[in-house]
Amino acid sequence: MARLKNNYKRRNIKTNNSATKARGQSSRKKVKEEIVTKAAIKRTKHPAGGSVPYRVIPLGGLKEIGKNCTLIECNDEILIIDCGFAFPEYEMFGIDIVIPDFSYLKENSGKIKGLIITHGHEDHIGGIPYLLRELNVPVYASPLAMGLIEHKLEENGLWCETHVIRAGDIFNVGSFRVEAIQTNHSIADSLAFSVRFPGGHIVHTGDFKVDFAPLDGKVIDLRRLAQLGDEGVDLLLCDSTNVMRTGYTPSEAVVRKSIDEIFDNTDKRIIIATFSSNVHRIKYFMEASMKHNRRIAVSGKSMENVLSLARELGYLDNIPDSVFVRISDIRNIPDGSLTIITTGSQGEPMSALTRMAYDQHKSVRLKKNDVVVFSSSPIPGNEKVVSQVVNQLYEKNVKVVLASAMDVHVSGHASSEELKLIHTLIRPRFFMPAHGEHRHLVEHSRLAQSLGQPEEHIFILSNGDALCIDGSSAHIEKGYTSGEDVMVDGYGVGDVGNAVLRERKHLSQSGLVTIAVALDTATGSLMAVPEMRTIGLVYEVEHKDFLDEALSIVYNTIGKCAEEGTLDESSLTKAIRSDMKSFIYRQTKRSPVIIPIILYV
Repeated sequence: MARLKNNYKRRNIKTNNSATKARGQSSRKKVKEEIVTKAAIKRTKHPAGGSVPYRVIPLGGLKEIGKNCTLIECNDEILIIDCGFAFPEYEMFGIDIVIPDFSYLKENSGKIKGLIITHGHEDHIGGIPYLLRELNVPVYASPLAMGLIEHKLEENGLWCETHVIRAGDIFNVGSFRVEAIQTNHSIADSLAFSVRFPGGHIVHTGDFKVDFAPLDGKVIDLRRLAQLGDEGVDLLLCDSTNVMRTGYTPSEAVVRKSIDEIFDNTDKRIIIATFSSNVHRIKYFMEASMKHNRRIAVSGKSMENVLSLARELGYLDNIPDSVFVRISDIRNIPDGSLTIITTGSQGEPMSALTRMAYDQHKSVRLKKNDVVVFSSSPIPGNEKVVSQVVNQLYEKNVKVVLASAMDVHVSGHASSEELKLIHTLIRPRFFMPAHGEHRHLVEHSRLAQSLGQPEEHIFILSNGDALCIDGSSAHIEKGYTSGEDVMVDGYGVGDVGNAVLRERKHLSQSGLVTIAVALDTATGSLMAVPEMRTIGLVYEVEHKDFLDEALSIVYNTIGKCAEEGTLDESSLTKAIRSDMKSFIYRQTKRSPVIIPIILYV
């Protein structure tokens, strides 16, 4: 980690001093003048658009939650914003993760100038190792996001040119002039981007909310966003995740108050499960533990890795090493003097909390009246597995604190009133709702219309579409490139498609039957009793009569084929499969996968 920290110092991007140090209105004015001069772009309050046509191409993140990846293409140059993965849907049997289809980027590799990262969540950085296996792309990211990326690259034996950026930095990526803007989210160092280029000016909010009391004290830079609106923005891409929630997303300060209440009223062990990436919230858990004279144990590989990186980067400078205890040594700590911070808030099968719930953790055995806090809400699709873990915890007679009952978690995404604020400040000519399922994108477009955005200036895209903008006109080119999911299964990337998933689904629903038949090559007579095995159809020990009857069907089919002179492999395979399928369906109303294996001896 020391080497990693030195790399940050060495690779920090060179930025204009006035931009980096700008805090007041006068310094912002200088930055504004420099941007306009260097980019040679003059704008009015309502911009007329650039003279060079360009495209915005989402490869992921639209009509879904996850695998965010957006391209800006202008003058044969491409800038990539984020490169994440998504977790598999329920029926993606055996799939580990889903990444964007990089075919378009591989076909246009010579145009790519760089990849800029809004923040370090997996749905924004998880696809980077898979991209870098195919292409050599320089990456620009904030300190924490870069640390997480570097760790991924090290694990995968990869390397790329990296640049650490911070809020206020202005830098060039090819012909793209990028400004990083401070935002608030559920991970440190989250950024929005202003991107200027010959075709125009785009603002991408990244994932954000408006928090006036963030735990790190870094408030979203609304002043700069308003200034960008005054300078003129052609296109706004904005987070849509919480558009259907009315009002405002609560501040992280709400979590601080709830955690204080838990610590004040508990003399038992406190076990807190949360996202490892939420460094500032975890830091407050540690501060609350110190305030109540508790030692701190950390459990879970990802939690240990992220907190080690956070310590190297200085996010945990006020947390002394002396307060920590190894998870293997907690037996010597009184219950009222111990806090365990762990992974598993989403019910992940191999996570530390899940192993605790099922008595599979090497060092932690839950005790009656332990307090287990879920400082998170279930990600859509995870509700069932989280509920299973919660029920198992109740079986252990522990006290479970959920975000639905107490404010131990707040979202990192802006609700409707915050989105209205951003639209009002930026006032873009065109708007493209981003980051959300289709319902979120539609509701976000309606919100923009309610604020006066013309309907014909709002564009709801699908992954793989292109929003083509030329001056004051814009249109969608459907299916401009592939926006399909690329599924990762073990070491295989993209080798599992819909056909394979259909087969896996079929196997999961009805099971498998194999029938092995050995025939004499010369005479066509059976050399041995046919062997039949079932997996996932019936329990063979309890259904011997059924299997004997099925075997008689095989004998009859072979005899019929012998009479017809169709004992060749293709004909016999087809006949056995057809007759067996009909028999099994009559008997069970099921349609398993049937695989005849014909051997000629």
